[in-house]
Amino acid sequence: MKAFSKAWINKFLITPVSFNTLSDAFTSHRMINKNGKYSDFLLYLLQYFLNVEGTVRLKDRNGFITGAAQGIGRSIAMGMAREGANVAIADINIESAEETAREIKKLGVNSFAIKLDVSSQEDIAKAFSTFTEKLGPVDILVNNAGITRDTLLMRMKEEDWDAVININLKGTFLCSKEAIKLMAKQRQGKIISISSVVAFMGNPGQANYSASKAGLIGLTKTIAKEYAGRGIRANAVAPGFIQTAMTEALSDKVKDEMKKAIPLGTFGTAEDVTNAVIFLSSAEADYITGQVIHVNGGMYM
Repeated sequence: MKAFSKAWINKFLITPVSFNTLSDAFTSHRMINKNGKYSDFLLYLLQYFLNVEGTVRLKDRNGFITGAAQGIGRSIAMGMAREGANVAIADINIESAEETAREIKKLGVNSFAIKLDVSSQEDIAKAFSTFTEKLGPVDILVNNAGITRDTLLMRMKEEDWDAVININLKGTFLCSKEAIKLMAKQRQGKIISISSVVAFMGNPGQANYSASKAGLIGLTKTIAKEYAGRGIRANAVAPGFIQTAMTEALSDKVKDEMKKAIPLGTFGTAEDVTNAVIFLSSAEADYITGQVIHVNGGMYM
């Protein structure tokens, strides 16, 4: 077994790192047993490093994430857990939500799944009640749940418009309202809503989706102004073209055209969005509210 030098250890004592960074470092130094698993000593060492002040940004914070069973939501949940947060996986797909929660528990934090229809006020009230019973205060709310029903405006059925607005915009309103009831009493909280580049640019075939994501911006700024005095920060993240199962449904022609419109020349990843959400959730962003962070490779400036 290769020993760690003092300089190598000091690097991690003074530099904020994540669980993945340490795991990769230990693996590269062949710090695993014959079965390919970390020894008890190394697991202890991992935990030690993760508890060093400054190594995790969300230690012991509690996060409620909607649409967290897969895609960007799952990435956000996993990322927040690696930063020390306990997370509730709220999703209409309870099977996938439970699977994600099981994975998160392996990181040494608390997590559980909640079946949630974000367009139902009754569902939301029950979900937050369960959250406080199991985890305690709601420190962070991430409004990520969203759907698409794409078609040109003149072909769009009223039910397709209503479905997208109900999930993407009304759902964010209802979840934020319920969270604010609790956060206002605590006099602290972070609300991060996932918008989209199309809220600013528009996109053919997505009148309902673009409208819902644009609505999130106005809602976010209003919450920020109304509840700053209660210690609540509200911000939004507007991803550009991110590689997810949802975007994979687009044709290759559409993807190629969108890629040409990105100055950085590449599509984003769920981790790119996650990094922005973690920053806004952390103490590093305590003086930021009512803002939109664009994660789009320059697609919109």
